[in-house]
Amino acid sequence: MDIASRPSEPSTNPETADAAVPPHAPATIRREDYQQPAWLVPEVALDFALGLEATRVEARLSVARNPAGNGSPTLRLAGDGITAESVAVDGAPHGAWKMDGPDLLVDLPGEVHEVTIVTWTNPAANSQLMGLYASNGMLCTQCEAEGFRRITFHPDRPDVLSIYRVRMSGTKAQFPVLLSNGNCTARGEGADGTHWAEWYDPWPKPSYLFALVAGDLVANHDTFTTISGRTVDLNIWVRDGDQDRTHHAMQALKDSMKWDEEAFGREYDLDLFNIVAVSDFNMGAMENKGLNVFNTRYILADPDTATDMDYDGIEGVVAHEYFHNWSGNRVTCRDWFQLSLKEGFTVLRDQLFSQDMGSEAVKRIEDVRILRAAQFPEDSGPLAHPIRPDSYQEISNFYTATVYNKGAEVIRMMRTMVGPERFRKGTDLYFDRHDGEAATCEDFVKAIEDGAGADLGQFRRWYAQAGTPRVEARMDFAEGVATVTLTQTVPPTPGQPGKQPVVIPLRLALFDRASGANRGEELVVLREPSMQVSFAGFAERPVLSINRGFSAPIALDAGQATADLVFLAAHDDDPFARYEAMQQLVVQHLIGLVGGAMLCQAERDAGREAIGRALEAVIGDPALDDLMRGELMILPGETYLAEQLAVADPGVIHEEREGLKAWLGAQLRDQLIALHERASAVPYGLSAEARGARKIKTQALVYLAAGAPEVAADLAVQQYDAADNMTDRQGALMVLAGLDTPLREVKLAAFHQRYAGNALVIDKWFSLQAGSLHPRVVDHVKALSGHPDFTLTNPNRVRSLYMAFTAPHAFHAQGGEGYRMIADLIVALDPINPQTAARFVAPLGRWRRVEPMRSALMRAELERIAATPGLSKDTFEQVSKSLG
Repeated sequence: MDIASRPSEPSTNPETADAAVPPHAPATIRREDYQQPAWLVPEVALDFALGLEATRVEARLSVARNPAGNGSPTLRLAGDGITAESVAVDGAPHGAWKMDGPDLLVDLPGEVHEVTIVTWTNPAANSQLMGLYASNGMLCTQCEAEGFRRITFHPDRPDVLSIYRVRMSGTKAQFPVLLSNGNCTARGEGADGTHWAEWYDPWPKPSYLFALVAGDLVANHDTFTTISGRTVDLNIWVRDGDQDRTHHAMQALKDSMKWDEEAFGREYDLDLFNIVAVSDFNMGAMENKGLNVFNTRYILADPDTATDMDYDGIEGVVAHEYFHNWSGNRVTCRDWFQLSLKEGFTVLRDQLFSQDMGSEAVKRIEDVRILRAAQFPEDSGPLAHPIRPDSYQEISNFYTATVYNKGAEVIRMMRTMVGPERFRKGTDLYFDRHDGEAATCEDFVKAIEDGAGADLGQFRRWYAQAGTPRVEARMDFAEGVATVTLTQTVPPTPGQPGKQPVVIPLRLALFDRASGANRGEELVVLREPSMQVSFAGFAERPVLSINRGFSAPIALDAGQATADLVFLAAHDDDPFARYEAMQQLVVQHLIGLVGGAMLCQAERDAGREAIGRALEAVIGDPALDDLMRGELMILPGETYLAEQLAVADPGVIHEEREGLKAWLGAQLRDQLIALHERASAVPYGLSAEARGARKIKTQALVYLAAGAPEVAADLAVQQYDAADNMTDRQGALMVLAGLDTPLREVKLAAFHQRYAGNALVIDKWFSLQAGSLHPRVVDHVKALSGHPDFTLTNPNRVRSLYMAFTAPHAFHAQGGEGYRMIADLIVALDPINPQTAARFVAPLGRWRRVEPMRSALMRAELERIAATPGLSKDTFEQVSKSLG
């Protein structure tokens, strides 16, 4: 499953507080308490009589006592918001069943039985969008993690795998298309305008992978021939009129299928692969076996409505969900604590795929930027947890950047240490050993260990310890020998005050200062708290390039002088290291200003001039392609800057960052105008050259908007009016949205009029305003919350307005109005969609690391949320941890 929300920019200051715990706090589930299920369910047969407001579900469960279970004669079936109309055992009514809270208990005397349960559900009333729900007249399901129990009573745990047979019947006019997992085995006409379809999935799967879709849909159809010569039918199902916007997704699917065969030896295993796009969805997409359900934002694209980033997102998410067919479906997770087993591994697989489809260097930088914006703050805040958590109250709260993105980085480190070929042997062994099983993170590590012939004993600490390791690197030079001293610390996190050293693979190189030549890259593996490594044969002190390619997800302090960073920004042959040098040049300058270390004007001027020279070199370097040039032009985000400080003042960080941007925009005005003019001459296309031109065009406007706003406004209007694609149009409107100019309102109105009725593009319209640099952005968001196009019932629309608003500039406005707005949202949204509401707690939860005035205001809003009667366990867990 793909996380839909993008990295927010939460910040946070010291103090401690205790959460107000309600009298009925949710139970805590602990990994150490895992027990095998008492009963297994080898087969499930489901019969649905479909209706938007009333759907009848008859479930026939073939159950068998588990020899490895606890021997209990009681079959416990989980439920949530449903009631059993009838229960039968082996075909006879069973009167001894009873309810235990939401769960159904049935006492069974023998070893094997068939349990039949009839339930009813109202999909139209299901605003949580978990289980079976209605979306614009269509029925669809979302069962990960625990949504199946909202459809029928079932063990609903990932280690209970079943073969599913599904029958659906409904009004043909209302539900002309009936889809489920696996292959369609029969279909026919019923009475009174109804019809039916039967589906069979031969591969055992857990209940969270069950899917059903019924609605008025049309398909973009294609085929794929597998490596063994089988033909697979491919369908992307959408609303009528959207077919032409599915071609990019279809190509991404076929590319994914081919790549997975070549890169990991994984062939698709059914005759049919269906994707359905729905507009109401809590996540990005879901990998249900043979029937992927997607948020429309990750399927629909054409040049007029989708940006280059949208195209990349579609390619990556389609790949991610397809790759789950093996890393998640054929081998699933034993329990939800093992979530990173499937998600971390699959994120790495989609990252490697995207690298091969486009620019490896740019993709790596993008992935690290997301990690730093979303996961590093998570790792240093009250919600820090290992990639394999030890406990939870609501599992949906662990669909996090830590489990996904850090999980991918941990597996990438294994690949770095053993090499791609030995890593492939390890993954082949993993799939062979555990095909058709519910496995653990330990099973995965052991397979890599055995397949690659490596010792990963100490490496396992990455799975158990939270927190971002900090590495200090210092280089001494004497008599031609450069000695690098590496020291690691893992900071304390909630529940883990003391940490052990972890295994940290660091790719490093030394550059000859005079010639700029790389003397060769080495992989150094830091295992102890400290180590030294020496390199001989230098005539003068070399320049150190370390953590090249971001070989480890660490916070690095290399103590490099400004001159060394300028050198690396100009000469480093590792694209990520060159990007990192540019980032560190800016970070050191801004943190010096924000933290008070850089007090005199001469130091400020020298820092700005060094950054200006480096940026000027980037703008004018003919050897750079524009995609990479665009990355090098992006300044470090305010969240990442705040992470460098124990206590941050987000207002000062914003002021200093914008001040530097304005200085650079003014100093390099002519070069930026020329860059924009050159890029504007490149015609639209999907080539790297055209995409790069669009990227630098908007980056030039960003700097000019800060340093020469009148020029930027004129150029942005020209770009908007001339745009023949959404990337240029949105980039221009983003800049205008942040300027205090009458042209802002004119173009925002034109954009809304042009795309009225297109939900995905109107989402962009909301986000551009909520995340803008305009001085009255708080007022704008208030007004937008009352706009006719805004609704709390659609997660995309809620995220488009309020997640964009949690960027530091607006969220941390003086007086705490931004905090109140987010708290009000959480309280209002929680009864409607608790899963989405809970995701807005994290920005407030970083109050301990924000300066005292704002810190007190943030904490007060958390306490107000905690005191709300009837708070969901999703939101309660996040709030209580943030306060505790």
